[in-house]
Amino acid sequence: MHHDHAAFALPAPEPLTTVRLFDFDVVSESGDRVVDHLLAPGRRRVHFVNAHCINLAARDLSYARALRSADVVLPDGAGIELAFRAVGHRMAENLNGTDFGPRLLAEAASRGKSVFLFGGRPGTADAAAARLARDIPGLVIAGTRDGYEGARDAEAAIRAINASGADILMVAMGVPLQDQWIADHGDDLTPPLTLGVGALFDFLAGNVSRAPRLLRKVRGEWLWRLAVEPRRMFRRYVLGNPKFLIRTLGLIAPHTIAKRAFDLLVAGAVILALSPLFALTALAIKADTRGPVFFRQTRVGRNGQPFSMLKFRSMAVDAEAQRDALLATSDRSGVCFKSRTDPRVTRVGRLLRRYSIDELPQVFNVLTGDMSIVGPRPALPNEVAAYPPRALGRLAVKPGLTGVWQVSGRAEIGFDKMVDMDIAYARTRSVLLDAVLLALTFRAVLTGRGAY
Repeated sequence: MHHDHAAFALPAPEPLTTVRLFDFDVVSESGDRVVDHLLAPGRRRVHFVNAHCINLAARDLSYARALRSADVVLPDGAGIELAFRAVGHRMAENLNGTDFGPRLLAEAASRGKSVFLFGGRPGTADAAAARLARDIPGLVIAGTRDGYEGARDAEAAIRAINASGADILMVAMGVPLQDQWIADHGDDLTPPLTLGVGALFDFLAGNVSRAPRLLRKVRGEWLWRLAVEPRRMFRRYVLGNPKFLIRTLGLIAPHTIAKRAFDLLVAGAVILALSPLFALTALAIKADTRGPVFFRQTRVGRNGQPFSMLKFRSMAVDAEAQRDALLATSDRSGVCFKSRTDPRVTRVGRLLRRYSIDELPQVFNVLTGDMSIVGPRPALPNEVAAYPPRALGRLAVKPGLTGVWQVSGRAEIGFDKMVDMDIAYARTRSVLLDAVLLALTFRAVLTGRGAY
């Protein structure tokens, strides 16, 4: 039976956030948000892309066209995650079809929706359906059909799928066949949601074993698949992965590679040279007040991506809770709070702040790639929420440990002038400019100008 609640449903949700990768708009959202979007009223075709798909699309133009005809392209695997990072974004969640498919169907079952499984060797779709029915109570299996004899006559397959009244169609023929089949016949299908799910049925039916959970967690499932099916997977992984890495490097501008090399070199040197200072600072903080040595705070990075910034703790443990009460005492005009007489700062903290020692642990944020040595200072989420549109331009580059603002007076400079400086840096950045600003930073730190 076909369950269509479109007349009673809320309007379709906001469009999903996507990032342009290899000429495809790939989704970067949480799995829950994607599930809600896909099950909302409306017709959608969904495809997944992994490193192998990108390699295949580069030499198979009809497959590339099929992928571009999708309404939603979901990210699958460590390779796509690497590509996200190459263009300065974080992949919100790995939404591979093997994990995401059952997750989608569990929510679909709770909404009274049904699914048709199409593809796999004879008997595989039936075995997958039995497994899903066992794992997801209440899931309605509208029908199954194999991807061999059952797919030979496309018109007969379409009639069977449409007659089933299914709300969701999962097509498992492997790439590129499944994606081309969906692109060719999508307009003739009545299920509102169609997905190309690759090897999902084989995994559900037990034809192919999944990697242990720990290996999946560290993005090593491809190693498992190579070990289990070496002949079939040799071209895909042993030959394909290096090709994909070269394609991913092509996404990175040369100055970005040079800047990253500069960041790693400087961060490594700072950690080696200042490790005794790190140890002494930790002891001083512990001797001065109770509480942790380090302070973690959510800041906004490049392209608005949040990350956890590390500092030596220079304030009382409940500093965040006291912040709202102190906003009126800010010495800086604009949205960024800064107070010369901030009562939350500890005795040791005043010394750390005067010479910017509290900022030094951010070299570890540089190593992880969330920050750069030179760039705009990372803002708090509530500050970014209050930004005028022009100020969002300072989020075009990675935030830095130091920058134009730090060498020009730091806290003595108002918000509008800081934004002007950061936007100018974002437009003209280079490794040479970074080296000059780093040298000027040492002078600013030694004089302590504008620091409190």
